[in-house]
Amino acid sequence: MSDLTPNHTAGEPIEPIDTQALKDLAQKNIDNPEGGNKKIRTHTEADGLFRNNTAVRDHVIKVGEPKPLLGDDSAPNPTEVAQAGLAACIAVGVQAIAQHRGVTLTKLDIDIESDIDISPTWGVGDLSEDKRPGVSDVRVKLDLEGDADRETLDQIQKDAIKWSPVVNTYTRPANLTSELV
Repeated sequence: MSDLTPNHTAGEPIEPIDTQALKDLAQKNIDNPEGGNKKIRTHTEADGLFRNNTAVRDHVIKVGEPKPLLGDDSAPNPTEVAQAGLAACIAVGVQAIAQHRGVTLTKLDIDIESDIDISPTWGVGDLSEDKRPGVSDVRVKLDLEGDADRETLDQIQKDAIKWSPVVNTYTRPANLTSELV
């Protein structure tokens, strides 16, 4: 057990999701693919010094900036939160695919490292035409253990990457519009 995983003891099976509920959800989306199209809504309010609080359903996500980026280091920054979402989405996919394939996982750790160019400084820094603000390269490393061979675990992680909504958002960006209201 670690501070990050208070519900899991090392070497023990990771608490599984309900297999029948997973099958039912999968079948529902096979039978009605259009029913899988949903809206995600969030509401963010600025709280000063780059602190922002975002309401997501009944949860609040705090986002800020570290001191070198003029924040108070009270919360992860937006890119770190996006990377955490990426890791969590991959983890959900790995767990669902493993469960569906009858594999019991005892370890699922994900480390992500990415490269980012912050020199445009939110549109007030180096604004050269060759600049691409944001993450350019992302390296994901998964440490999986369970009752399957390495080849099976590798295929599970590859399939989780392929079907992750957040991975696909990183690799096939969404259309984005903005408007002043």
